[in-house]
Amino acid sequence: MVRARKAILAAGGAERTNVFTRAQLALFGEVPWHGVPVMPMQIMHLPRWFPFHLSKVSYWSRTVVVPLLVLMTLRPKARNPRGVHIPELFQTPPDQVRDWIRGPYNSGWGWFFKHVDTLLRLAEPWFPRRAQAITKAVAFVTERLNGDDGLGGIYPAIANSVMMFDVLGYDPAHPDAATAWAAVRKLLVVDQDSAWCSPCLSPVWDTGLAGHAMAEAGVPTDAACDWLRERQITDVVGDWAVRRPDLRPGGWAFQYQNPHYPDVDDTAVVGMLLHRQGDPAHADSIARAREWIIGMQSAGGGKLDGGWGAFEPENTHLYLNHIPFADHGALLDPPTSDVTARCVSFLAQIGMPQTDPCMMRAMAFLRREQEPNGSWFGRWGTNYIYGTWSVLCALNAAGVPPEDPAVRRAVDWLVSVQREDGGWGEDEESYADAPPGQYKEATPSQTAWAVLGLMAAGAADHPAVARGIAYLASTQREDGEWAEQPYTAVGFPRVFYLRYHGYRLYFPLLALARYRNLRRGNTRHIPFGF
Repeated sequence: MVRARKAILAAGGAERTNVFTRAQLALFGEVPWHGVPVMPMQIMHLPRWFPFHLSKVSYWSRTVVVPLLVLMTLRPKARNPRGVHIPELFQTPPDQVRDWIRGPYNSGWGWFFKHVDTLLRLAEPWFPRRAQAITKAVAFVTERLNGDDGLGGIYPAIANSVMMFDVLGYDPAHPDAATAWAAVRKLLVVDQDSAWCSPCLSPVWDTGLAGHAMAEAGVPTDAACDWLRERQITDVVGDWAVRRPDLRPGGWAFQYQNPHYPDVDDTAVVGMLLHRQGDPAHADSIARAREWIIGMQSAGGGKLDGGWGAFEPENTHLYLNHIPFADHGALLDPPTSDVTARCVSFLAQIGMPQTDPCMMRAMAFLRREQEPNGSWFGRWGTNYIYGTWSVLCALNAAGVPPEDPAVRRAVDWLVSVQREDGGWGEDEESYADAPPGQYKEATPSQTAWAVLGLMAAGAADHPAVARGIAYLASTQREDGEWAEQPYTAVGFPRVFYLRYHGYRLYFPLLALARYRNLRRGNTRHIPFGF
């Protein structure tokens, strides 16, 4: 705790925490409400053409913000029966802080929106229809309550929904309030001497990825595929339909249930697994997934044309990244290389040729996104190793030859960042100013990604691959598992990171099995997009 306090104070103190943390502190009376950017409740009434509209931000921002609007409007004070306070975490006492709203200010837009925030503070008390806006917010939340998987399937939104129902006077036994609480309890992991809360659950993602590793190792995946097929969302039109009203649903969500918010990344991974199993019973599911993924491709020209965001198309109103409320840097869901690569891999695996207009636009996006050093950025995994592995798999699936200059540059980069022990590792601070593709230690998951990327690039016989495989073999424990303490996945870059407990297992298994299969075969071609 002493070390944590020192770190907080060295980073500027609790007064410099991001907006969502300051909102929590305001609920406990630790900071004044004017320490949080203005977000009027009447946002719920804004038309879609307005510069700020809920449909213009990412799904995770939307589900967190809507119940938070109610809390910020009614400004309740949290029950604190033990009277716990944290004055020791502030460099400047909260009542002496003169400027709470400091960012983001990386352009003229930032300063503009700071002045807008000042004006809104003066005007907000006079805004009409507050009660109607609260009613709209409650309707939004209850429609998407999502059983015990919770609003959006993510902890911040779920917690805000619990507090919203509480401050509105709902009896704890009310079905909606009880459902919200059940979703919080589902995220808790309670052991004999510890307890912690997961930010979300990932059964579809984990089952899909583990299924690919099992299939590569020659283990039947019938049960996994049947379980996954039952969870395809074909009867709920989610928020993505705001921009695609005529598109039929057909995706998979990350969680057990989250029908309003399927994502193309999970859909592509599951679609590839169903396809590689070869059971005709999966044909309709694969076709619906193909239709939905093609329909979700971003359009409109420009640098982001042809790519895929995770949950929605054209979620690219980039000026919103500069509002004071967006200081976590992840208000939007623009197309990224890793997600686009997964969609390309799926479409190529099921037979879409490079000459298809959808594929041509996607490949052009990926080529534009390659970094000068030959790598690709990874939004949802850490970081350039993850992105480069993802794109090399896509290029291989699409039939791009190993001699292609983009492929050769990526191979050279991966080889250049291999560690002396044969493994690969990358620091989360590569999202800031740490060197791409480097870390103080190797990790099993990142080593597996690098090896899989090199094999996808036709470099199965490269000495770097042999060294990476040797590293994985030598670090496997007697029980068959690998140890991995560093976090290698991402919630929001530079805000919070994730450790998937399965990554240290199924990615090394996939890499080892693929290496074995390629060495035993008479070809260096990988028949699957993943």
